[in-house]
Amino acid sequence: MKTVVLAYHNMGIAGLDALEKHGYEIAAIFTHEDDPGENCWFGSVKEWAKSHGVTFYTTEQINSPQWVEKIKALEPDILFSFYYRKMLGQAILDVPRIGALNLHGSLLPAYRGRCPVNWVIIKGEKKTGVSLHFMVEKPDAGDLVAQREVLIDPDDTAQMLYEKLCLAAGQLLDDILPLIKKEEIPRTEQDLSRGSYYGGRRPEDGRINWQQDAKDIYNLIRAVTDPYPGAFAFLEDGLQVKILKATMAEGASGKEPGDILISGRDVLVQTGNGAIRLGEIELQENRIADKSIRDIFCDRKVAKLQ
Repeated sequence: MKTVVLAYHNMGIAGLDALEKHGYEIAAIFTHEDDPGENCWFGSVKEWAKSHGVTFYTTEQINSPQWVEKIKALEPDILFSFYYRKMLGQAILDVPRIGALNLHGSLLPAYRGRCPVNWVIIKGEKKTGVSLHFMVEKPDAGDLVAQREVLIDPDDTAQMLYEKLCLAAGQLLDDILPLIKKEEIPRTEQDLSRGSYYGGRRPEDGRINWQQDAKDIYNLIRAVTDPYPGAFAFLEDGLQVKILKATMAEGASGKEPGDILISGRDVLVQTGNGAIRLGEIELQENRIADKSIRDIFCDRKVAKLQ
């Protein structure tokens, strides 16, 4: 079966590996050039294409007429999108004979939209997963083909969870690709009224609101820590403190949210309910381990984070 693949990131590589494993003819790959301003901690789809001798193209204008015509000329039976960052217009969705399928990193219809791996942790979910679905012009809204559940551990960071999702994606595709190849594709309509939609996140969305409960703040920290931009607060002199690792703590005695509490070698921050124990921070781009955080805060006479 001939396919055109639009792919990026480690999930894109997982999808391509599965297609190759199951004998799909990959006529071409469309991917993105890496953004020099982005922390590119993930694998390269472009390098995968080069190493496998597959024709590839990089464009940010995939819906322009020249690329629509290029995809038409390839005459794909089916099109796959694996973490490709652009929405596809109807002109492309109409090209493949069987249809266009997208792999999304949540259990649809929950967490449609952007950054699902970050959002499920921020919202304190205990499970998520991957979903393969038919593509329509509305994001992540087409009929479901297959899903695979992934449990979220209480100490999972977004990167840890993303790695679990990549593994689950490979397992899902191992199960469903043979059926797709035989054109025996299951379809279940999504009930979008039972789901949710979330937009993209910006670095500034990582600012901590100390009025929140300790659990909510802990979830934010682990959801946006490395390799993402990170959760942060400010010292009273305006210096930014990025909190890379933390745990929840009980028995805090601060008067107000944001108050610093020194307990032995621990540095705690009072929240709206409970406290956060700082584990690793970044101050002026210098990482500070837990054993020296207390000294840093005492030396600077830090009494509050805001």
